[in-house]
Amino acid sequence: MRQDLLSANVVLAANRIAPYICETLLDHSPFFSELTGANVFLKLENLQFTGSFKLRGAFNKLLSMTSEQRAAGCVSASSGNHGAAVAFVMSKLDTKGVIFVPEGTSTAKVETIKNAGGKVRFIGTDGLDTEKFARKYAAENGMYYLSPYNDEDVIAGQGTCGVEIAKQLPQVDAIFIAVGGGGLISGVGSFLKLINPSISVVACQPAASAVMTESVKAGEILELQSQPTLSDGTAGGIEADAITFDICRTVTDDYVIVSEDQIAEAIRQFIDAHHMLAEGAAGVALAGLKLRADKYEGKNVVVIVCGGNISKETLKKII
Repeated sequence: MRQDLLSANVVLAANRIAPYICETLLDHSPFFSELTGANVFLKLENLQFTGSFKLRGAFNKLLSMTSEQRAAGCVSASSGNHGAAVAFVMSKLDTKGVIFVPEGTSTAKVETIKNAGGKVRFIGTDGLDTEKFARKYAAENGMYYLSPYNDEDVIAGQGTCGVEIAKQLPQVDAIFIAVGGGGLISGVGSFLKLINPSISVVACQPAASAVMTESVKAGEILELQSQPTLSDGTAGGIEADAITFDICRTVTDDYVIVSEDQIAEAIRQFIDAHHMLAEGAAGVALAGLKLRADKYEGKNVVVIVCGGNISKETLKKII
């Protein structure tokens, strides 16, 4: 998909979903600024309804569908946050559906889906297996499948986070984004690159599940086994026809791989400094900034704190 066309769709999405979401804060972080030497601003998507940026893509997708399409029912696959977002949107738009999640999904995220009115079913142990099953289920039952990342409307919806950032901080030198399937970085990166070609877009992944990074290196989408990680929101494989792959290769300037210890430390620091929760994927982006800090001294750097849905069990292991 052409970057300019995607960016235009992002602007349309921003207008479409504005009545339904909250514009999240872009908060200056004295702690991370002093720690890294950069002027660090945190885009607090952990404060979004349902606790993550995923609500943006879910609303844009369902609002782009006809009433007849929504009436047929929706199916989604998710490691938690996308499922919670889809369940929330379905409840607001009076739509029925089912959310498939991998075995071992965070209890906090499963409860968030259920609290939003979602019907949850556990399938597979890897997100990619869950996605494949959900697509098949939707096709066999005449329902519509909502991909967490492999969909132009979803990507455009996630990109609305970038529209807000551009309004809140006109001069951004670099942005750090946790990457799983690549929906967030595709939308945000495409929009910000179009209005500021010099911005550095940095993709951050856990070493335990760096599928997009390794795929970009190889020049093709790889089937790789992921290991358990605190960043459950970015874990798992990528669909073979994922449109985010080529977009990531186009808009991303750097890839940073972080360890589980680095993720845990970043989460602890965020909680101590900002007195709110961040989930593992947000810790990945913060840890990525710390590893690249020497490149951005004195620069305006944004880190997307992509979600705050972390379970008590995980918190106990970290703190």
